[in-house]
Amino acid sequence: MSSLSIVALLLPLLALGFLFASLLHLAPRKPGYSHWRHTISELGETGSVDQQRVAWGLFLPIGVVFLLEALLLRRTVPAGSAVCACIAIGYLVAAAFPCDPGSPVSGSPRQAVHNLGGAIEYIGGSFALFASAESFGAPARIAGFVVLAVAAALTLLPPRAPRGLVQRIGEIVLFGSVAWIAQRSSAGI
Repeated sequence: MSSLSIVALLLPLLALGFLFASLLHLAPRKPGYSHWRHTISELGETGSVDQQRVAWGLFLPIGVVFLLEALLLRRTVPAGSAVCACIAIGYLVAAAFPCDPGSPVSGSPRQAVHNLGGAIEYIGGSFALFASAESFGAPARIAGFVVLAVAAALTLLPPRAPRGLVQRIGEIVLFGSVAWIAQRSSAGI
């Protein structure tokens, strides 16, 4: 396995670890925050104490990591690169356009852009996973369906439902799929 292959495998895993470590650190700082009910974006919602910390210290670095991953995979695994680009867009948009309090499905124009970034991450990511199924088979297709279901659930679930849990499942599947694709394609990187 080449050093680029190792980097391509480790980047999404490190990003996932960073995300969850950040969630464990930031959640106690927001009164009433529940990993079960609240989305990740709500930690940095407009007006929150940690708005800037979440935007520039969490979302921006993860977005940049997935941009780098997209560049690493672009020649050998275009569909995997597309998954990474969708994740990067979701995180970079979330950094620049923090959600309204409660991260509603509709709200201010800023919330609409924030939600568009999330749609690109989840819906675009699911379609990129479907495209990668041509090379990687049923696991990529299943991951695509899970991520598409996450997108639907985040849109349709009421605010008191387990939106946070659903979103975390989506992040694990997306980040894990990128690591899996990188590992499976390591000979070509």
